[in-house]
Amino acid sequence: MPTSKSKLESSEGFSLIELLIVMAIIGILTAIALPQFSTYKTRTYDGDTKTNLHNLYASCKAFWMDRTATAPCDVASAVTSYGYVQSSEVSITSAGSETSFVATAKHNISPNTFILNSAGNITVQ
Repeated sequence: MPTSKSKLESSEGFSLIELLIVMAIIGILTAIALPQFSTYKTRTYDGDTKTNLHNLYASCKAFWMDRTATAPCDVASAVTSYGYVQSSEVSITSAGSETSFVATAKHNISPNTFILNSAGNITVQ
C-alpha cells in the first residue's frame, strides 16, 4: 500500500528557521555596510571642501597676476572678478597676499576643517 504524506508534510515553502537565518544574514550585512556608507559620505564632503579651496586659490592667483602680489585676496574679490563660485554648504575664510595667503574651509556636514597655505597645499586642521 502506498504511503501518503499528510498535508502538512507535503506543503512547500520556507521554514521558520530558514527565514530567521536569512534575516540574520541581512542584519549582519547591514551592520557592516552602514559605517562604510558614512565614511564614503564624509569623503565626498571633504572632496567638495578641497575643490572649493583649490578653486579659490586659482582665482586668487589670477587676482594677484592682475594686481600686485602684495594685494590681499579674499573670497569676495575672487567671486566678483574672477569667477569663483562657492558651494552653498562650504564655509570659507581667507586673507593675505600671495606670500602670506591662508584660507580655511569646512563643509557644514563634515567634521573636518581644511587649511590652504600660500603654496597651494591643503592640509587637515
